[in-house]
Amino acid sequence: MNQSIPIILVVDDEPNNYDVIETFLSEQEYQLHYASSGTAAIACLESIQPDIILLDVMMPGIDGLEVCRRIKEMPKWQNLPIIMVTALTSKADLARCLNAGADDFVGKPVNSVELRARVNSMIRIKRQYDSIKNLSRLQTQTIDLLQNSLSELSGNLASSLPHEINTPLNGIVGAIGVLLEEYDSMTPEDLKEFLLLAQESAKRLEHLTRKFLNYVYLEISPHKSQTSRDYQNQLEKICDRSFILNVAQEQAKKDNRSDDLCCDVEDGSIEIRNHDMRNILNELLENAFKFSKLGTQVKLTSKVIGNKFYLAISDQGWGMSEEQIAKIGAFMQFERKLHEQQGAGLGLKIVSKIVENYGGKLSIASIYKQKTTINIELPIKN
Repeated sequence: MNQSIPIILVVDDEPNNYDVIETFLSEQEYQLHYASSGTAAIACLESIQPDIILLDVMMPGIDGLEVCRRIKEMPKWQNLPIIMVTALTSKADLARCLNAGADDFVGKPVNSVELRARVNSMIRIKRQYDSIKNLSRLQTQTIDLLQNSLSELSGNLASSLPHEINTPLNGIVGAIGVLLEEYDSMTPEDLKEFLLLAQESAKRLEHLTRKFLNYVYLEISPHKSQTSRDYQNQLEKICDRSFILNVAQEQAKKDNRSDDLCCDVEDGSIEIRNHDMRNILNELLENAFKFSKLGTQVKLTSKVIGNKFYLAISDQGWGMSEEQIAKIGAFMQFERKLHEQQGAGLGLKIVSKIVENYGGKLSIASIYKQKTTINIELPIKN
């Protein structure tokens, strides 16, 4: 339907009456179409897609009242404004027009000022209805999308998070249980072994909890809304080459992949919170090491071009399909049963949110079962 130029269908068995209406409305920008009978009017609705109908009451064959009734009975056209053009003036006649579904009426002989006013009024109402209808359609689509996303998120959360929490908890509870039951008969070496098991499980649980809280914080307290003095004091140009290398090497050592890390980091600094840049590097490198085999290279590169800072982390791991990339979100891991990796799928979501909060961009380039590269672009000064 043309939203810029209203379309008016004039239905009258007298062509001269159409000429009069065309003259009266010539000062406004309308598209006028003519139908000489009610049957012709109904037949041309789909092709013309009118915004409003000017319908003569007294016509041979199917009169205007019956035409109005038939149009209003069609679901698609029941909200199409119809102005009856009639020489009838009694209250009973006008009531019959309204009962047939007419929205307004103009008396004969037609007055130009009245005609323009009533047409403009109906056009305005039609436009308002269309806007509401479009908004309703958009809201429905948005609700459907949110419901689908929520269902998917709930499914991922229900399937992954309990496992990620229960596994370390079971490790802690199990180790402590053995210690309590066998303490008297254990050697110092046995005690140390079970204490280390409990410690490892506690660290895993603490790591998951910290990551989850970080994700929640980013969702409810976005960077761009933070204006406190403490926050602003943390925005320092300290994320230079040495900072990036130190964080990367620490993460590689933690994952026992120091020999696999290759760094090509240029000199240059960026204004960003230490915590945020550390999170970006840790999450991306952790994923790269997790989803690639020991002995394969993970490459970190960074450079400054103009007023932009570019960071890329590549691995030669499992890769992702286009469909999987499109579905990346919180609590989402792909082919979890196949690869049996720990994690709740929060890493990329956390990085994406941080980059978004600094006005940057994140993109993923991947070849399934071959390699993945995460590219980040950040402004030098926030």
